[in-house]
Amino acid sequence: MSVTSRRSWIRSLAGGSALLPGVLSEMLAADRDPMTPKAPHFPPRAKHVIFLYMSGGVSHVDTFDYKPKLIADDGRQLAETRFLVKPKWNFRQYGQSGRWVSELFPHLAECVDDLCILHSLRNDHTNHYEATLGVHTGSVTFARPSIGSWVSYGLGTENRNLPSFVVIAPRMPYAGDQVWSANFLPAAHQGTRILPGPEPIPNLRPRASGELQNLQLGLLDYFNRGHQARRETDLTLAARIKSFETAYGMQREAPEAFDLTRESSATLKLYGLERGSADGFAWQCLIARRLVERGVRFVELIDVGSSNNWDAHGDMQTHVPLARNVDRPIAALLKDLKSRGLLDDTLVVWTSEFGRTPFNSRRDAKGREHHFAAYTSWLAGAGVKPGIVHGQTGEYGIEIAADQVHVHDFHATILHLMGMDHTRLTYRHAGRDFRLTDVAGNVVRPILS
Repeated sequence: MSVTSRRSWIRSLAGGSALLPGVLSEMLAADRDPMTPKAPHFPPRAKHVIFLYMSGGVSHVDTFDYKPKLIADDGRQLAETRFLVKPKWNFRQYGQSGRWVSELFPHLAECVDDLCILHSLRNDHTNHYEATLGVHTGSVTFARPSIGSWVSYGLGTENRNLPSFVVIAPRMPYAGDQVWSANFLPAAHQGTRILPGPEPIPNLRPRASGELQNLQLGLLDYFNRGHQARRETDLTLAARIKSFETAYGMQREAPEAFDLTRESSATLKLYGLERGSADGFAWQCLIARRLVERGVRFVELIDVGSSNNWDAHGDMQTHVPLARNVDRPIAALLKDLKSRGLLDDTLVVWTSEFGRTPFNSRRDAKGREHHFAAYTSWLAGAGVKPGIVHGQTGEYGIEIAADQVHVHDFHATILHLMGMDHTRLTYRHAGRDFRLTDVAGNVVRPILS
């Protein structure tokens, strides 16, 4: 049911006293407060998502999609301006599952038995901007709410003292803050951007003493409630008052969530993080674990590199420092979550907006171009089968040969694992019901445990 129709239905029931006052009061409270915890459509396998986004387009044939035929036919001409280009790095099999991983990811290779690798992901656009929107919002043509915002909207928050959707992004990705925008959903569901550093959330520490601040907030609340009492049907006003309460709660809990001083030396060593450091992808991964521990629903970590991203047109060797930057921290995150029992209810997602071409316009090309027709992502944790591969590309990795996973299917599966039916998670806007998966999407059931 859409928000607009739900509100009308609640109010009509209120007028006719069709429900018990306590039940009605609870429903109205949930409608006025967009962050109220909501029941999922069915029992969830995951309670939290950590979304690892590699901005720029990671080459699938140089990382996880091993193609011996591409190696054997290196330099072969397929068309007038299309020559096959073999991987720049060697592949080896790892784990009991025997999954192939290139030497770009030696630490992550140790975790392959925990990964569900999707070799047949497909996006809808070849440009970074549109494809970035597609993998985040399901639309490559119009700005829409981010998947993190949809999760927040569908489930509310577990912890009122922290945002339900957090994005750690040292630099802006393609499409900018539309990546974590709530768009037409209530603004409370927009992602809160965190910048690594000594003050991850600016202006969080109170400027007044505790006693003085309590007096100030008490006076503010007095006026707010009086203002609200004269406008009981203004749900936007009620939501804004709640946002102030959340901000106050963050003053108490957020500093502790971002304080790594109590982490053991063994944990810091696992991530490759120097004590006192507040930067780098290792810091992002460790903070992500601490945030899901404290009830944050959706945490996105955006890797855009120190000076560039994974967009390797000129030289594939730019993948080397980028992979080195994320390999150990991601492996540590998986191991850390697993050792604490958090991987049982946390879904870890690793993806990019597209892959890179297994060919180029010259035999001696050092780089690769954009390739949205087939690329690799992986899932790990709550509700997915570990150590498996789903989907297949052709012998050169150019096209999908079996079990295509469109980004709509990708999103539908993530929502399903969080206990939400993607066809029922809708919001009424501009005269129609919108959803993350538009009018498409199928849950990828073969990967579910």
